[in-house]
Amino acid sequence: MRMLHTMLRVGNLERSLTFYTEVLGMQLLRKRDYEDGRFTLAFVGYGDEDQNTVLELTYNWDTEHYDLGNAYGHIAIGVEDAYAACAEIKARGGNVVREAGPMKGGVTVIAFVEDPDGYKVELIQQDHNAQNN
Repeated sequence: MRMLHTMLRVGNLERSLTFYTEVLGMQLLRKRDYEDGRFTLAFVGYGDEDQNTVLELTYNWDTEHYDLGNAYGHIAIGVEDAYAACAEIKARGGNVVREAGPMKGGVTVIAFVEDPDGYKVELIQQDHNAQNN
């Protein structure tokens, strides 16, 4: 077994696609409109769906906003340098809501950015020479 994708409902598909592709550097892997169901699915990620877990963006044509709820946490992305990633994300117009730095009570460097719908994306600096905390 392996994880295939995580699905997020978005209020504006083009705005979300711009964020995930242009700000976070993912690729649009596939996109399809479902006329009868009045929704569009777009899959984005850092590699082919056969080998990588991806993100499914679901746009329901008649819904512009969702309440995020308080049970959902965030998406996590591994990065080489969280400080540089934050700078690049800001330069591309992204919203960094927690600057890069060690996590509370640990040494792993993390940061958080927010997508256009308010979903949090955690950046985790991948230190391949030490064990993550």
